Amino acid sequence: MPAARESLLDAAHTALARRPWSAVRMVDVAATAGVSRQTLYNEFGSKDGLARALVRREADGYLAGVDRALTVHSDVRDRLTAAAEWTAAAARQNALVRAMLTGCWSERLPSPALSPVRSGSAVPAQRRADGPLPSPGDLVALVRDRAVAVLTSPGVPGPADTAELARACELVVRLALSCIAAPPPAEGGVADLVRSALYRQPVP
Repeated sequence: MPAARESLLDAAHTALARRPWSAVRMVDVAATAGVSRQTLYNEFGSKDGLARALVRREADGYLAGVDRALTVHSDVRDRLTAAAEWTAAAARQNALVRAMLTGCWSERLPSPALSPVRSGSAVPAQRRADGPLPSPGDLVALVRDRAVAVLTSPGVPGPADTAELARACELVVRLALSCIAAPPPAEGGVADLVRSALYRQPVP
């Protein structure tokens, strides 16, 4: 039930914006989504299953945004800068993304274990959510590897040294993370910081 699943996740996300996760009730999530409580339990199994699915969806949404940012411009530095800006913006706008990127989970948020849990779900999306969830280090590596894959794909002019490119990509992600923890002045912001660092790197 993909449509019902998305509606339930949207309802859970909205509820989380209004109250701590501990105060979010499954019956209210189901009612907001316009489905039965049984449908909710069939889809996620439990409140923890719902939390894992919500975290997984937000992680996937963040990574999809990284992929989009990496294709907006033709210049390698501009692509990496766009990915850094997206990372900082996503963390500002979404508490779950911020928690995943920094590892700082407040009491208001669900805090599912990053390790996989036993899953008996018949729902493929839930079995995936019940698998391992990404740590901050995992997300850094995923963004770095995605950036390298995009920037070394056929038709994209880029550096011959993939190792140097990987280092530059990781530097960009870590600079973006530092801007989440300690936001730079509004003028220029993360883009100026990233561009300044990249022009010292062996990136074309």
